[in-house]
Formats: sequence, C-alpha cells, structure tokens
Amino acid sequence: MSRIALHTLLARTALRALVPLTGVGLTLWFPAIAYAVPGVAVDLAANSLPVVIGNLRNWIMGILAAVATLFLVLAGVYWATAGGDPAQVERAKLALRNALIGYGLAVLAPILLQVVQGIVGG
Repeated sequence: MSRIALHTLLARTALRALVPLTGVGLTLWFPAIAYAVPGVAVDLAANSLPVVIGNLRNWIMGILAAVATLFLVLAGVYWATAGGDPAQVERAKLALRNALIGYGLAVLAPILLQVVQGIVGG
C-alpha cells in the first residue's frame, strides 16, 4: 500500500471516529439542552419583523460583499495572467463587471429591504 493511500485511509478512519465522538461529547457537555432538564429556561421567542429585516439586511450585504470581493480577486488574477490573450482579458473584464454588480447590490440591499419591509408592513 502506498504512503498516499495509507494516509487517506488513516484520515478517513479518524474522521469516521471523530464525528460520532463529537456528538457524544457535545451531548455530555450540554446535558441540560440534550435532555431538556426541567427548570432550565430556553428562550424560543421570535424576533420582531424589523429585527428580522435588519438581520437579513446584514447577512445579504455581507454575502454580496464577500462574493463581489471574490470576483474582484479573480478579475485581477485573470488580468495578470492574461499575457495578451484576448479571451483571458475578456474573462477578466466579465469578472470585474460581476464584482461591480455585486458591490452595487450590496450597497442597494438596505434600500431594497426597506421597500420589502414597507410592503410587508413592519
């Protein structure tokens, strides 16, 4: 058996043992949550609509900014490695356009969610 195959086998075996042990460990570490011990208060109250809209806005802005940054980095890599190839330069321009659209949507997310909040009535 080669070293790579042996390493892969050991990694898979360790992962198969680690996942169930993690679940058991968490169950033992937090028994009040796992067994619903009486006397332990669990807060299941729902947030109000403005709080939910605000949280949604923050998540959407973060995700859009992260994806736009990824496209911006890809555009830079494509442009730097183009070496005069017109197809690669066009690919870089497309990635840059996608990054700008993503940043634009991230900036507009609060406005769009404000419109949704007005429609829903919050």
